[in-house]
Amino acid sequence: MKFWVAAAAACTLLAACTHTPTKPSTAKATKSFNFAEDPYPSTYAALPSRSVLIRHATVLTGTGERIDDGDVLLRNGQVAAVGHDLAVPDDAHIVEANGKWVTPGIIDVHSHLGVYPSPGMNAHSDGNEATQPVTPNVWAEHSVWPQDPGFSTALAAGVTTLQVLPGSANLIGGRGVTLKNVPATTYQAMKFPGAPWGLKMACGENPKRVYASRGPSTRMGNVAGYRAAFADAAEYMKKRNSDGEEGGKRDLKNDTLAGALHGDIRVHIHCYRADEMSTMIDLSKEFGFKIAAFHHAVEAYKIADKLSKEGICGALWADWWGFKMEAFDGIQENVALVDRVPGSCAIVHSDSAEGIQRLNQEAAKVIANARRVGIPVTPEHAIQWITLNPAKSMGIDQRTGSLEVGKMADVVIWNGSPFSSYALAEHVYIDGAEVYDRSNKSLQPKSDFLLGQDLMTGGAR
Repeated sequence: MKFWVAAAAACTLLAACTHTPTKPSTAKATKSFNFAEDPYPSTYAALPSRSVLIRHATVLTGTGERIDDGDVLLRNGQVAAVGHDLAVPDDAHIVEANGKWVTPGIIDVHSHLGVYPSPGMNAHSDGNEATQPVTPNVWAEHSVWPQDPGFSTALAAGVTTLQVLPGSANLIGGRGVTLKNVPATTYQAMKFPGAPWGLKMACGENPKRVYASRGPSTRMGNVAGYRAAFADAAEYMKKRNSDGEEGGKRDLKNDTLAGALHGDIRVHIHCYRADEMSTMIDLSKEFGFKIAAFHHAVEAYKIADKLSKEGICGALWADWWGFKMEAFDGIQENVALVDRVPGSCAIVHSDSAEGIQRLNQEAAKVIANARRVGIPVTPEHAIQWITLNPAKSMGIDQRTGSLEVGKMADVVIWNGSPFSSYALAEHVYIDGAEVYDRSNKSLQPKSDFLLGQDLMTGGAR
């Protein structure tokens, strides 16, 4: 094979070559196998929308810009214009937003809505496949229950996009899925079109605790487990890439890990301690994959420079810490210290069906904590922690996460500053369609699970 390639190249370069060798008919075509092919594709279709001109609001674009007395035009499902005194299209619905604030839709990079629904019960507790420590073959989307009432309460808090991840019982827990927060009867109808999958991994105490009797039962056992899995995947990927469909029986575990090694599936790692995050960075270099984000990461502040240098986001809580030993050394300034490093990517995430309803307030806590240690943070900067930065870590920032022309019209109108304790989302748009209106019950989606229950409890509460 190499001979014919070399000969053909030589003929191209040398005019004296009078004919081109014929490729042997028996030569086997090489093909790169598609590890990220989707047999359960998105069926999401944007809801019908009309042109909307939001006028005279305080606009936080998500790019670090603040526009006072600003306008935002939504048209054909996209952000069509942002600025001052925009011309009024003939077909536009006008929203007078004096005193209101406008932001991109909120994005949560770490959610378990649908796989751990609320109310929770064993019958639909489907977030951890805790039967063996390495389960990259499982996909969170196959556990998502679209009727989880948590989706609509998150929508009322301005959440337009979320990544649903498997839990963190396992060393390698499976694929996460990115959803648009729209009412639907199937998860495919919520699936963000074209969004890469995430791969959920976990460090430290969770796998140790869950598998204590079967192993791994130590941190060194954890790392041995990651290494063995990626070593197998590297061999599998090599064979598949060289032999294509003829590379033997598909292995669903290795399909996912090979997708991560290829860069098609983004790696998200639950990891608290700075030393363990550094070990995982070395692991990624040993096998050649990229870490998109460390989640929870209460000691991220100790290696903030390293995270920035490696291009790894820190998906963090505002002030959760100390609930187990590996979370002992957390500080309330964590997000601010990660964020202040040039080129950093700080994210405020939830990991909670309740916390997702208050991500703007969690970000407000960070502003306050930063101020107490002499780090001023403006609202136009802080909004990125819950909009553009999570979009970056999920690989969808070219399409959503900020109010820029041509991006999806995922927009929230707040009754005031989103970083006020009293902030409420009044209107929420997804792809330009109004999907939530706090003053209009017909635009307050309710899960099928809740329909009729207000009759049993004496009325809607």
